[in-house]
Amino acid sequence: MAQQLWFLRHGEAVPHDSKPDSERELTARGERQSSAAGAALARLGLEFAAIYTSPKVRARDTAALASAALNAEPEELGALAGGFGLDDALELFLGIDDPDARVLVVGHEPDFSQVVHDLTGARVEMKKGGVAAVRVERGSGTLLALLRPRELESIAPRA
Repeated sequence: MAQQLWFLRHGEAVPHDSKPDSERELTARGERQSSAAGAALARLGLEFAAIYTSPKVRARDTAALASAALNAEPEELGALAGGFGLDDALELFLGIDDPDARVLVVGHEPDFSQVVHDLTGARVEMKKGGVAAVRVERGSGTLLALLRPRELESIAPRA
């Protein structure tokens, strides 16, 4: 195996013009998307060495809801607030000794789809509440999964 980087785009949030960008919170739908994403990842048996989140409210809340099912505590990472790039992504693994570790990042577009492209060459569309996974080896990667919110909901156990 190899290290894996999992991307979770924040769930649906209130409109852009409703309040300052960093303060936009999740809608009820966004909360459901976030909980379903965590439940689906847990049902798939995934464990994460670390979970990092953007400090923006909608991402922090997404991380908290998803992490509840993953029995992990997210850590805020300023780079995920905007401008998160390939170098930032690769740095996440520097302090992790496990060669098969998985790291989950919770944040925003267009950063996530660009990092996936930079690692894999794949052009992906990260839906709000969606997940992408990349196997990372020697600075490049292989796309392992791209899951839309409705696919995550079908994997998550029914409440």
